[in-house]
Amino acid sequence: MFNDRSGTVIAMAVTSQPQRAGFPLTYPLPDSLLPKPSWVKVSQIRTLSTVRLGRKLGRLPEVEVDRLVEGLLDIIGP
Repeated sequence: MFNDRSGTVIAMAVTSQPQRAGFPLTYPLPDSLLPKPSWVKVSQIRTLSTVRLGRKLGRLPEVEVDRLVEGLLDIIGP
């Protein structure tokens, strides 16, 4: 809901560089989502203007998004 009305999105960085850190700091994306193996850097969360966004590359299933939120909560604590 926040993203739909504010003109901004809450985003986490994605990289194709292999990561040494595991979950909850990084989360591997499904192989079929992007052309190269990629990871979400859960600790690198930003709010971005929708004007700055490029084309949509894919969509994560809700269960994967829930896992990313779980990782973020592990990092920031209760």
